[in-house]
Amino acid sequence: MVWTDALSWGAAGAVGGGLTLLRRHWSKLPTLAEDPPLPAEPPSVCLCIPIRNEVRELPAALDSWLGQDYPDLRMVAVDDGSTDGSTEILRAREAARLDRLRVLRNDHLPPGWLGKNHALHVASEQPEARGADWLLFADGDVQASPSLLRRAMAFALAQPTDILALIPAVDVESPGERLALPLAASAFLTLVPPHRVPDPHHPAFCGVGGFTLVRRVAYEAVGGHAGAPLEAVDDMMLARRVKRAGFVNRVALGGPELHLRMYHGLWDVVRAMRKNTAALPFWWTLPVALPLAMGVVLAPLWLPFAGHGGLALLLWLLVPALAGDVQQRITGRPMDLIWALWPLTALPLAWGAAWAFADRLRGVNHWRGREVRLKRGM
Repeated sequence: MVWTDALSWGAAGAVGGGLTLLRRHWSKLPTLAEDPPLPAEPPSVCLCIPIRNEVRELPAALDSWLGQDYPDLRMVAVDDGSTDGSTEILRAREAARLDRLRVLRNDHLPPGWLGKNHALHVASEQPEARGADWLLFADGDVQASPSLLRRAMAFALAQPTDILALIPAVDVESPGERLALPLAASAFLTLVPPHRVPDPHHPAFCGVGGFTLVRRVAYEAVGGHAGAPLEAVDDMMLARRVKRAGFVNRVALGGPELHLRMYHGLWDVVRAMRKNTAALPFWWTLPVALPLAMGVVLAPLWLPFAGHGGLALLLWLLVPALAGDVQQRITGRPMDLIWALWPLTALPLAWGAAWAFADRLRGVNHWRGREVRLKRGM
């Protein structure tokens, strides 16, 4: 039938177009120099880290930042009401490295704020941050090689840059993580053309929770995190606000030297989908957009029934081959055979997105045990 052929080729075109963009954007993604020179007096940096129940990844993450070879780095970690042992880890590291790390405890979330945004705002208001030339925002589960910050700063100083995001490698262990997260990371790179991000006339922008380095003057010019206290995708929206204010945004490859284990198991992945999808500006289109997205992702399963078995097989093989190659280069790890099951990622996508839609209808954001009421109209 004509309409089934149209749907079949439309789905195949969407997958093929996405893979084409992914490969193009990957080829345009800048990399950091191996041993770049710094000025004799490099600019000061304050690393701001929000912590809420990160006990599993926190020790290695803190040690990696404390071990940075950048000469003028201070760190401010805000313990945002942790109850899992993160507090004790933070205090032990602080006692051992008072020269570099200061820890604050915050148990009160003011109305009109999301927890992470408030924690980063508190960190940015501390003397170490106020006196720094640059602020670095990184989540509490991120690990970096000892030279990572030095190389990133050299990259930022080598050309006009006001906010720099690095794409990290995502560490995965459970089957759910191994299946869903590499494809999610590929989707992100598909949507963000790195060579267009610095262009003031192009709408592309990029901020990454694992590593966003911003000039203090640019951060203050847009009101910092206080300028968007209820923005769930704070990293991307900070970059958007900074770029719109006339500053220069850039993005480069951080992995595998910059890496993190974002989630622990499929349940965490679904909960993250719930939070992030609820933050989309056009969330109200989900009842239409979600079935279309599922139809594309599930195409290898239904195309044979539409008389296009060969096309289904081609798509099934192309996605892990082409997207998997990009992920191997970012992570430094070999291809995972579980990627052959990639169409099944439609299931957590649908689950998390439907949950997000229900949250937005109720006017709330839910993450890490907190439910925050959003303002009307958001």
